[in-house]
Amino acid sequence: MRNPIPPHSGEELVLLQSPSPLPHSTRMADEAQITDLSFEEALRELERIVTRLESGDAQLQEAIDLYERGDQLRRQCAARLDAAQARIEAIRTDAQGRPIGTAPFAAG
Repeated sequence: MRNPIPPHSGEELVLLQSPSPLPHSTRMADEAQITDLSFEEALRELERIVTRLESGDAQLQEAIDLYERGDQLRRQCAARLDAAQARIEAIRTDAQGRPIGTAPFAAG
């Protein structure tokens, strides 16, 4: 890529750019970063992405990239919720309402 800045003292200045990372390696890096986010951080970022997409201001490629990142964040949030739900136990009680033990939580 040639620099638009005029060369100094008659020399031509040439800037080289390194190739951009492959989409697959970028995707793997993004997923690694997403797994480092807390549930709350991932949810906040997902909310910002949804707001940006709903605004209609994003160009097509940006919208596609945002959608893909949002989907990764959604999956991460769902996985964190599933893990939290698996850790929750419901307290079982007898007929008089006294606790008698615990049972795995069943949502729904």
